[in-house]
Amino acid sequence: MSMKREISAGGVVFKTVRSQGSGDSQVLLVSAGSLRDRSKLHWKFPKGHIEGEETSEQAALREVEEETGVKAKVTGKLAFSRYTYPFKGEKIFKIVSYFIMEFESGEPKPQVGEIEDVKWFTVDEALKMLSFSADKSLLKKATELRK
Repeated sequence: MSMKREISAGGVVFKTVRSQGSGDSQVLLVSAGSLRDRSKLHWKFPKGHIEGEETSEQAALREVEEETGVKAKVTGKLAFSRYTYPFKGEKIFKIVSYFIMEFESGEPKPQVGEIEDVKWFTVDEALKMLSFSADKSLLKKATELRK
């Protein structure tokens, strides 16, 4: 099996919601069908391929806006996620750079044809919703780093 490399970037986007005098954090997740089974939805962080001369930070911001309709700003580097997955008889080795981001503007609106749904969740809700344990770890780390 040949191995192809894919380099992507994404963001863990936070928003502070002021309610009853306390600031509660929410995090933005997208749901999309898996490559193997479109009917099976996964909740995850917005991410996508780095294009042309983009830096991973530029790609992450662009992908967040394209997939979610939300503009954000990068406030820190988070981590790299590395994994392999099978696609059309090939093994793909994927590296994703994740950034911690803060919400700037926009209403969540899923990218047509790519994303099923976009929603803000509390961190606790997001930890339950995220489909992959690696993403749960990323969220825990992002929450710590953000403080």
